Amino acid sequence: MNDEIKSYNNGQAPSDKAVCDLLADTIDTELNEAESKIWHAHPVWFLDGNPVAGYSKEKNGIRLMFWSGADFDEESLDVKGAKFKDASIFYNEMAAIDLTTLKRWLQKSKTIQWDYKNIVKRKGKLERIR
Repeated sequence: MNDEIKSYNNGQAPSDKAVCDLLADTIDTELNEAESKIWHAHPVWFLDGNPVAGYSKEKNGIRLMFWSGADFDEESLDVKGAKFKDASIFYNEMAAIDLTTLKRWLQKSKTIQWDYKNIVKRKGKLERIR
């Protein structure tokens, strides 16, 4: 696990830290070719410079987000907006994480991607790259 991400996780309450550690370990394993770092104050994984998955501590719990998740066709993921293609789920305890489902979502994050890396260059317009 990336040292910055480990530090982020260590700064969470014990139950949230356990969720964060499980998410980070699983994402690191499934997206082993991804670069991970703290981006906009929370852990994010990138494939070829494009953000694909990340999590953050929010009021409702630990929010696991997939930047292109709206196109995953997964009922458990909540689609937030029409302009962007993100989708997420909240966790409050480790027992709520279905590892089989999480791994399926992570595999989809490799094959379904919108180009967030160049969104500024394209003046807010997203284009599908995978």
